[in-house]
Amino acid sequence: MVLGAGTMGAQIAAHAANSGLQVVLADVTAEAAEHGRRGLTGLSPSPVFVPEVTNRITVTGFDDLSAARNADWVIEAVVESLDAKRALISRLEPALGPDTIVSSNTSALSIAAIAAGRSPDFRRRWLGTHFFNPPRYMPLVELIATPETDAAIVARLSAFLDRRLGKGVVFARDTPGFIANRIGIFGALRAIDALASGRFTIEEIDAMTGTIIGRPKSATFRTLDVAGLDVFARVAADLRARLGAEFGSDAPGLLREMIARGQLGEKTGAGFYKRVKSAAGSTILALDISTGDYRPLRPVTLPALDAAAAIAETGARIRALLKDEGRVGEFLRQTLGATIDYARRIAPEIADAADDIDQAMKWGFGWELGPFEIHTESPQQHAETPSSSRRRENGRLLLHASRQARGVVRSNAGASLIDLGDGALAVEFHSKMNTIGGDALAMLEDGVSEAAANFRALVVGSEAELFSAGANLMLLLLEAQEGNWDEVDAMVRAFQRATMALKTAAVPVVAAPAGLALGGGCEICLHADRVQAAAETYIGLVEVGVGLIPAGGGSKEMTIRASDRAAGGDGDAAMQAAFETIALGKVSTSALDARRLGYLRDTDGMSMNRERVIADAKAAALARAETGYQPPLPRAAIRVGGADLYARLALGVDLAHRAGRATDHDALVGRKLAWVMTGGSIPHAATVSEQHLLDLEREAFLSLCGETETLRKMSGALVNKRPGRIS
Repeated sequence: MVLGAGTMGAQIAAHAANSGLQVVLADVTAEAAEHGRRGLTGLSPSPVFVPEVTNRITVTGFDDLSAARNADWVIEAVVESLDAKRALISRLEPALGPDTIVSSNTSALSIAAIAAGRSPDFRRRWLGTHFFNPPRYMPLVELIATPETDAAIVARLSAFLDRRLGKGVVFARDTPGFIANRIGIFGALRAIDALASGRFTIEEIDAMTGTIIGRPKSATFRTLDVAGLDVFARVAADLRARLGAEFGSDAPGLLREMIARGQLGEKTGAGFYKRVKSAAGSTILALDISTGDYRPLRPVTLPALDAAAAIAETGARIRALLKDEGRVGEFLRQTLGATIDYARRIAPEIADAADDIDQAMKWGFGWELGPFEIHTESPQQHAETPSSSRRRENGRLLLHASRQARGVVRSNAGASLIDLGDGALAVEFHSKMNTIGGDALAMLEDGVSEAAANFRALVVGSEAELFSAGANLMLLLLEAQEGNWDEVDAMVRAFQRATMALKTAAVPVVAAPAGLALGGGCEICLHADRVQAAAETYIGLVEVGVGLIPAGGGSKEMTIRASDRAAGGDGDAAMQAAFETIALGKVSTSALDARRLGYLRDTDGMSMNRERVIADAKAAALARAETGYQPPLPRAAIRVGGADLYARLALGVDLAHRAGRATDHDALVGRKLAWVMTGGSIPHAATVSEQHLLDLEREAFLSLCGETETLRKMSGALVNKRPGRIS
């Protein structure tokens, strides 16, 4: 049950519903709660995996809190006012069941102070659960117990947040700002002070505080614009009031002036940056702090950043920049260096374990390295700190742990085989963006052979940001431009051979995608015995965007799945839906959405916590092995629609072409895809073999590689131009 249907309350309710829970959302009135529930489907980015998730949310008003009696957990998420929160929980306490856990989602108020005056039994099951915004996408939840909170309840809720809601949980003490906001806002204020000094421009500071030091691309000022400068200033002022002079002024003068002018960030259309739209497109301007007006972006010329970019390891890059004797070093010592020193100085006050501080900054603010992971020569380096680390629960980041514990079985430039223990082997991709070339395909086949000989199950996955961006397009383009058709044919055959090896492996194969799984990455998942996908998996066959069709077995596999659904009574509608999914290059917005699109099956699993995907995939693969797994044989009788269905699909392509929604080349690609999915030259509905569809795929792919427009689109994709598609 969630109390408060505002931005955070409604989205926390939505994420709980994403995980399959039935949720009651309450507000001052049931109508207000319903307004919050309905608003969920209109937000971008969407807080729900699929719109139907909101059906799991029922609403009520604060005048009827009876649902709390049967709730396992009640989250208070009303306005950040101590009086309002105290008044609400005083009404809530009599309505609670005997074992209901109660928490507050406050970002600033004392957890103990909110519960002052409540009974000992209430305070025993009371704690703070600070979700970060937006709850679906931000991993961090700070768990804040009071001295009266039952330790068993803390452990129970921590495990639930981790496994059921997919959150990264850190244990914070009940101090102002807890962990992440205390450190993150301190650092942001130092950057604003540096800007106000006139020594650095907005563009320079964002260049110095983005990916070069392992931070998000939005860096400092783009992030503040998204968060809202008024919100930031309010939290900073609260911390200043509660902590004293360590935060400087309650809000820097520059920030106060911007707020007075209504420059609050994206919600008012202008903050540190402003986007100006015109008929020619949109232009981004930056704030001129001397006038309060906006000016064109200025190029950043900081040679130290260019030199540091060549350093691969983030920690080494940061250390080099901090030692720089020029403007970059000056800025980073005043801001990043000061923030690291501050974090280490206050560490014993805010957390029991240094690992909680590092993880809070990584999960909450997107830092690649936490302050205790950045080894500097700071004079505060040896200041008193909490215990050096908190042992992470077994099952997180299993590939990383397995590499350290058992090493690598075999490796090449594109992938490695890793012993996961208990009879499970993993194929881990590790090329740039995990693109799939000949080396990765060879390792997939090696993994199948090695698993059959010495293991009981095989997992395919990665703990990188994405599963795979697809096949190595550069290699394909080079061969196609040279007209090396035998080489192109060999590439496609190698991909088909690898995916079919996965499908017919002697041991169960479980693919474990997270993040992007596009093109060839999607095809690998389609051929696995099972998929254990992270909830945030964006999977799709996107080859049409570069003028091709899926030819690593993707067109074939989607045809088989549509054929099987048609046999269940859906007729040609199933094939039409599968055709449109590929022809439009549809990509799922979540693992649940991937089931709707047919990329995942009802038997495939979903892990809410992406750090547990490999461990969950391993468990699923071994469970399949325990049941006496029998590998499937290549399909010999797949029902396809033949010429009649081809004519209907081709007509739809032609209509899109006539309406201007498809170019000549788009229409060519669409007809090639329809030809493959309906069985080629089959005159009527009939059955064909799996190999027949693979051959059709390969032939269509090769012919499209010879098209000038396809080569142009592939070149465009490689320089990050948006590829065209049928729409």
